[in-house]
Amino acid sequence: MYDLERTSGLPLQADDKGGLLFGPGLSSVAPDIRRRRDMLEVLFEPEAAGPEELYYMYRGVCRETDSTLIRQHGLRYDVTILRPGTVGSEYIKTAGHYHPIKPGTEFTYPEVYEVLHGRAHYLLQTEPDEEGVEAVLMEATAGDKVLIPPGYGHITINPGPGWLVMSNWVAEGFASLYAPIKELGGGAYFALAGNGEEERLVVNPRYRPTPRISARRPADLPEFGLVRGRPMYFAFLESPEMFAYLANPENYF
Repeated sequence: MYDLERTSGLPLQADDKGGLLFGPGLSSVAPDIRRRRDMLEVLFEPEAAGPEELYYMYRGVCRETDSTLIRQHGLRYDVTILRPGTVGSEYIKTAGHYHPIKPGTEFTYPEVYEVLHGRAHYLLQTEPDEEGVEAVLMEATAGDKVLIPPGYGHITINPGPGWLVMSNWVAEGFASLYAPIKELGGGAYFALAGNGEEERLVVNPRYRPTPRISARRPADLPEFGLVRGRPMYFAFLESPEMFAYLANPENYF
């Protein structure tokens, strides 16, 4: 059992089966489960062996007393749990998606993640065009925040030996775009377990020209309410206006 209260600020616990336990004052949420058969189009080795249930998405987690404020600002707080291990040689990951353009603007919706337990690699990538894709790999550990800015799709990878638990704030009400990554057979790079379990990145050959990639570490963004070690659920409660960029990216990017 993993106690998530220190990193999330909420009375949450996670178990070794993808379950999220809700403490006093929290409304229980049933997870959407992403299974291996749902992700065959984006896996490095679609026919390889691996666990059937890969990750668990708990959407709309909140204290009952906070639900009205969160809705007023057009946001949603989620918790996602990824199991450890591989499908074949590829580390377990999310399916990956882009966000749609906000109506009336030229900006796609951003999103922000916070690692609550474990270690995450976030693969961010620009939308494919004639010049190719620019990819960024960000390694994050408990307490880190990662901003997905407008114009980027993203995939989360669990390269660690243990379970990964993360939360996110995102604008409520839009539908994520999974098709662009599915059509290219996955993200720009696949993260494979190498010798000694070291991660090995392999380019997706369906991306042309070869995507450029750089590695970065998460950085504090206090102007967006994102500071390492400060639970972003309560950062929002203290200053909801600091998270307005999630619903109104045209005013900030």
